[in-house]
Formats: sequence, structure tokens, C-alpha cells
Amino acid sequence: MTTEAPPEPPIALDDPVEDPPPRRTVPKWFIVAAIAAPTILIFLTMSGALGPFGQGQSLLRTPYLFVANTPTGGDMGAHVLLPKVLLEDILPTGRLMGWSMDWYAGFPALYFYFPLPALTTVLLDLVLPYGVAFKITTILGLLAMPVCAYFFVKLQGFTRYVAAIAGVAGSLFVFMESYSIFGANIKSTLAGEFSFSWSFALSIVFVGMAVRNYRRGVVFEPWAAIVLGITALSHVITTIVVVFATVPMLFGWLGSVVGDRSQLRDRARGSLGLAVTYAVGFGVSAFWALALGVNVFSGMTSDMGWAPVKTITGAYQAPGSPIPGEFVPVLVLGLIGMLWTMLRKDGVGIMMWLTIGPLIGYFFLAAAELTILYNARLLPYWFFGMFVFAGITVAYTARALARRFSDSSSSVITAGVVAVVLMVGVTGAAMHDLPGWVKWNYEGYEGKADWPEYENLMATVDELPDGRIMWEANSEMNKYGTPMALMLFPFWSEGHPSMEGLFFESSLSTPFHFLNAAEVSYRPSNPVRGLNYHSMNFSRGVPHLGVYNVDYYVSYTQEARDRAVAYGLDILAEPSPWTVFALPDSDLIDVAEYEPVVWAGEEDFVDAALEWYDDVDNLDQWLVEDGPDEWRRVTSVEERLDDPRPYDAVGSATVTTFDDHEVSFSTDAVGVPHLVKVSYFPNWQFEGGEGVYRAAPSLMVVVPDEADVSLQFQNRWVENVGAILTMVTVAGLAAYFIVRRRRKTRADA
Repeated sequence: MTTEAPPEPPIALDDPVEDPPPRRTVPKWFIVAAIAAPTILIFLTMSGALGPFGQGQSLLRTPYLFVANTPTGGDMGAHVLLPKVLLEDILPTGRLMGWSMDWYAGFPALYFYFPLPALTTVLLDLVLPYGVAFKITTILGLLAMPVCAYFFVKLQGFTRYVAAIAGVAGSLFVFMESYSIFGANIKSTLAGEFSFSWSFALSIVFVGMAVRNYRRGVVFEPWAAIVLGITALSHVITTIVVVFATVPMLFGWLGSVVGDRSQLRDRARGSLGLAVTYAVGFGVSAFWALALGVNVFSGMTSDMGWAPVKTITGAYQAPGSPIPGEFVPVLVLGLIGMLWTMLRKDGVGIMMWLTIGPLIGYFFLAAAELTILYNARLLPYWFFGMFVFAGITVAYTARALARRFSDSSSSVITAGVVAVVLMVGVTGAAMHDLPGWVKWNYEGYEGKADWPEYENLMATVDELPDGRIMWEANSEMNKYGTPMALMLFPFWSEGHPSMEGLFFESSLSTPFHFLNAAEVSYRPSNPVRGLNYHSMNFSRGVPHLGVYNVDYYVSYTQEARDRAVAYGLDILAEPSPWTVFALPDSDLIDVAEYEPVVWAGEEDFVDAALEWYDDVDNLDQWLVEDGPDEWRRVTSVEERLDDPRPYDAVGSATVTTFDDHEVSFSTDAVGVPHLVKVSYFPNWQFEGGEGVYRAAPSLMVVVPDEADVSLQFQNRWVENVGAILTMVTVAGLAAYFIVRRRRKTRADA
């Protein structure tokens, strides 16, 4: 038994005021047990050991988490490729970010996605089977949620008793079953949003630290900056949200809600400290975050045109809304908790803003039609915040009821135990879909009934010569683990990249790929809004696939197979239910027949490239974003056809090296533009001529001055500056800790 210290002396008017203030015993075992209860429930659920309650099935079963297989399910079934790419293709070059040829005719790996979870998988793979290492990585954010929720509430200034109960309640929002893609809950994690779960848990700890340091007038507290940095390295949306939520403290805008107006000096120091925290946190993540920011703002991502969610209320299984049916009881208790804390003058200003601000953003993004950010990604903070406030209501009620019957500390603890047991127990008993989702994901591809069919396809493709693969998109392939199962061609068979992959925004080829997919698929998904799709049109699809030097086409449906046969494609193999076709010969490097024209129109180059791509009969007249002065400038796509300038003779090029970070070739057409069929990115540098020029649809044009030339994927100034900033920041933090430790040692002596 230990004695809980009283709340710290109030610096702000809104600091919690306990009445009466004498010491009360809150044993450590209560805090530990309270946090452990939801943590154990999360672990048992995510391990696969816990079956569905009351559904006539065994409650305990095989812990699929520890089975050495290849996890699947939604996006997670394709995410398994990224750590492998990092381990085998990027880290050996001395990089943390690099290029991979495995998807989209090449894409920048870990430039637009989050490195910390992938690095963790690589480290765990040193001692664990790859699949187990990956699965453990996916659950770490969820497992951290209870302890992070506890510290989030405690650092707002609440007592350990209230923080423990409210933290339990806050962490239980991960069991919500009414949404499966917004982020931070179990369903979203299983759908592939495990990086979001990591970052969400870290982000709420950062907010707690920021509030505590602001109230204390702390100019610099390194751990808050470190937590902010690793939050960013796990997910950028969560980082944006928590920076936005804490900015009011930077300017002291909330007045008495978070600070006493009479203590201007402490508020100023707290604001300065928060600014320093932002700067150091950015420095920790700069090696990745600086390149991310520069590339996003320079237009190196694809806009998917996400359709915003606009609903407000919904039934229990509504596809998404701020007030799903299962959330209503929590919302009622949460609103009571908000009102109760305000009446008590508890320090909940930032907590309320973190809860309500994202809800406002949800409606604002939808109303403004800002499609680059999916507005529903903000809702997890709304759900979490209301769960926390509901937990505060439970904690205050439990303490008040216990004191009504007895003023002893033991009665208050007993009431707290009952509250925690009820919350966790009811949550566990209410689970419906989650055990089935966990089993589906973690039994892996190998555990599916149709695994032999899938394995046979991969073995068939593995026997073919190297080449890119286009496959028919069809949701019925979910029976193999996920509709994205064929994204793993390069996972199972080296040398056979898939044209489709995850990280849609990462590649400039994404919208053009989905145009191709529509042209060779019976039921395409067409996920990019606003494109001019032509479904099941092989007379368009085959020439388009030639633009990307695709060697093979894999059909799934009978309809697509029949169309491919009717078009005249040659069948190479028939691993049922698929058919593997050879596509007409194409080259990785094309030599120009006509002088390229440079886009000088008012519309964005992507829009012009889409219009150029739609004109399938004139794909040999290239459109580029930039080029030498002698190349014609055009202000409309049709204008390129008015005065074509053919070259006297068409030469040829032979590829000599084709690796993730290098493409070399020999050519007999020196001085003539060459189209390199690898997705454009500014890190590609050309040795032996002019370029690299971005070309429609999303490729690269170079003009060799020599017969033997090479493109190299190299770091630019932005990677170098980011790395220097991170090294300086880490060195500064190390020096800070060393000096502080020495001072403490001298003081103790």
C-alpha cells in the first residue's frame, strides 16, 4: 500500500481541485491492475486466443499470433511486402528510404509511408519468423493504448484514481465495431491501419506531456519532443491533429481554461517551451519528415479524390458516422463528464479541444470538399475523447457512491475495481466481429481453404521469365485472404513485380494504373474518383500496358479470359481459376519517333497527361513537363498533333542493368530522347546526357549524349538536410541528458 501524493499546487485556474484535499491511499496494485485489465483483453483478442462470446463456439482457441505464416486481411495482406523491401532492397544500400520496382512500375518506398513500424518488424525478424514479427508489430499500438490513455488523463492533472478508471474507459474505444478503416481501433488495425494505432497511442501521451509542461512553465522537456518525433514517424495525420490541438497553448489563447491570466510569466515560458518541443520533435523525425513535406508540396503524390463521409448518425453497423448506435451510451456519459469537469473547474480545455476539434474538422473537410485528406480519419479522437470523459463520469460516480456509504479509502478502491471489471467485462462480452477478423488475418494466406489454388498460381508465375504483371481486379479473390492477394507477386516470386500495390498516393503512376485495371477487369474497383474509365476494353488496355512495359496479364473471371482470347493474347498457363497471358512485346526503354512536346498550358500536368493517355492512337507522340528550349511548347494536348517533328531514323536501346536503384542501358540513338518506363520521381539522376524529364503518363524521358548511360536513384538536398537535422538533434539530446545527469550526480554528492 502506498500513499498517493496530493495534486500539484495549482498554477492555473482550471487545475483539478480535489475536495477535500487530504491524502488518500491509492495502492499501486489498483493502478497496475486497472491498466492491465484492458491490456490483457486486447492481447487475448489480438492473439487469436479469445473466441466470440456466447456464439456457441469455443471461447479459447489457437493463438494465431504466434503461428509462423503470412498474415493477410484487407490492406494488411499487402503490407507484409514493405518490411521485406526495407530489409532486402533499401537497408543494404545504407538508406532508410529508397526505391522499389515491385509496384506501379516503381515507387518511392517509405517516402510517403511511415518507417517506424516497418523498422520494428525488421528488428523483430532478427529473432522471430517474419510473419510472427510482422503480426506482433501490428498489435503493439493497441497494446500500448491503455497505459497511454492512463498517462493522457493523469498528465492533465487528474488524480491517479480518476486517471486509471478514465484511462481504462478511453482504451476500450478500440473495441468499437461500427467502423473499420478510420484508424486506431482493432478493426482498422486489422484492415491495415496499424501504423495509425501506433501513432495514435503515442500522440495522446504527447498531448498530456504538452499540457503538463505548459502549466508548469517548462521551457524544455526532451521527452515530449521525442514522443512527438516518433509519433510523426508512425503516422502523419495523428501528428497534424495533436499539433493542431495543442497550438492554442502556443499562443495562450485559451486563457483561464488552461492557465491563470495573472501568471503571465509562466504562461509565456510554457508557450516558449511548446515551440521548442515542436522544433525538437521535428528534428527527431526530420530525416523522413522533411522529404515528406517537400515532396507532398511539390506535387509528387497522387490525389485519390477520397469521397468524404457526411453522415452524422448511423445504425450499429453503419459504414461510418460520428454517432454510430454503439456509441450513444458512451456519448451520454461523456457529455455528463464534460459538464461535470467544467463545473469542478478541472483542467480539461485541451482535452475538450482534442475531442471536439477533430469533429469540427470532420464536417469542415466534407463541406469544403477537400478530398486529399479523408475526413473520417479525424473521428478516432472524437470517439476516444468521449470514452475518456465517460470514464471520468464513472470514476467520479464510483468515488461519490463509495463515500456515501463509507469514507474509507478501501471502499473507494472497491468501487473502482467494480467499475473497471464492469467496463472491461461488458466490452469483452459485447464483442461480435473481432475474434473472427483476428482469425481471418492471423491464420494467414496458408490457413485459407483455397490456399492450394493461390500457391499454384505463385509457383506458375515463378517459372516464367522476369517481367511485370497486370492482373484482373476482382473482389471475389477475398477468399484467398484479401482482394489484394495478387499484390504479393513480388513477395513470393522475385523478378515479377505487380502493377498494383498499396500506398496509392506514393506513386504518380497510380491513376494511370487504375485506368489500365478498368480496361482489363470485369468488375474493377475504380477507386480514383473523376477518371474517364473504359471497362473491359482490351483494344485500349493492351496498348496502355505496353506503355508501362507490362509482360504478363492474369485474368480471374471467365468474362475477362474470353475478352483476352478474343483480342488475341497468347495463353501461357492456366492455373485454375486464373489464366496467364503473354502480352505483346514491349521495351523498357523506347526511342522517340517524334520530338517530344513540352506542356505549357494552364491546367496541371497530371490533367494534361490524363488527356494524352486517353488518346490511345497517338501514344508515340510524347508529352513532357519540361525539356530543352528547342522542343515545342503546347498549351493544349491536341496541339501536339499539329506539327509533329519526326526523327530521321528510329534507333534502339538495350537495358544492361535493371535494379531498384539503377537503370542502365546502351543505345545506338545518341542525342535522341528515350522514354524510360519507370515511374518518375525527382531523385532519379541521369549520367551521360540531359534529363530526367517527367513524361506522360508518369514516366521519364532522358536524352543520352553517350552510348552507355545510367539512371541512379540518389539522395537529394532534402534527404541530406533532413539527415543532418536529425543527427544534430539526436546529438543535442544526448548532450543534454549527459549534462543533466552529471549535474544531478554532483548535486547528490
